[in-house]
Formats: sequence, structure tokens, C-alpha cells
Amino acid sequence: MKFGMILIIVVLIAALIGTLALTGKPDEDYKNSTKQNTLRLTAIYAIVILAAIGGLAWYISMN
Repeated sequence: MKFGMILIIVVLIAALIGTLALTGKPDEDYKNSTKQNTLRLTAIYAIVILAAIGGLAWYISMN
């Protein structure tokens, strides 16, 4: 159970770091390209969520 919790925490931290990396960069065209940035951020979260669910399913199947 510890491994699964650690895996979920690592995934959440990676999502947080990814979000902060995107917001920490000043970009002159950010306001003009909001749609593209939102799409990329949504894709990142979707991938992370799917990876977390996959990791949880893998962990449950191992027990």
C-alpha cells in the first residue's frame, strides 16, 4: 500500500511542478494564445490522471 500512495503523491507533485512551470514563464503572447495553452495544460492533466489511475489499477491487481 505504501508504494501506491508514494506513486500517487509523485504523480500529483509532477502535475504541480508542470503547472508551476507553465505559469512561471512570462510570455508576451500568453494572452493571445490562451486557447492553445489551456489545451496543453488540459492534456497534461489528462495524461497525469490516466497514469495515476493506471498505477492505482496496477497496484490493486498486484494485491
